[in-house]
Amino acid sequence: MSCVFCDGDGGAVLWRDALYRIVLADEPGYPGFLRVIANAHVKEMTDLDVAGRAALLGGVLAAERAVREVMAPDKINLAALGNLVPHLHWHVIPRFVDDPHYPRPVWCEPLRAAQRVAPEGLRGALAVALSRQLAPLAET
Repeated sequence: MSCVFCDGDGGAVLWRDALYRIVLADEPGYPGFLRVIANAHVKEMTDLDVAGRAALLGGVLAAERAVREVMAPDKINLAALGNLVPHLHWHVIPRFVDDPHYPRPVWCEPLRAAQRVAPEGLRGALAVALSRQLAPLAET
């Protein structure tokens, strides 16, 4: 059976190690939307051992800190659904009070037509911020 996250990166890779990768998703109107994707095809957090769960969650939190540093959103949404793609991945979504869906989840019908444009150099800024956030984790 084919899996979109096994067959491809799932976005522009900003950071990768042996366990997971962090990618910039191509979500129109949601610049800075990141995914933290397990490299192995597992469905649930409990499919990982304790160290793997801690490492992956550390990546999710590092992604959140990087997005907050670079984009200063009004709120961050974290989600690990996997209903459509049953491959363990987390969404790290910067939210702004004027985004199309706020305060609803981004998967609902939009409330307004507003479209946020990615700031110049966003990909590079997020990659630098992620490296800074993840460097201490790599040393442990």
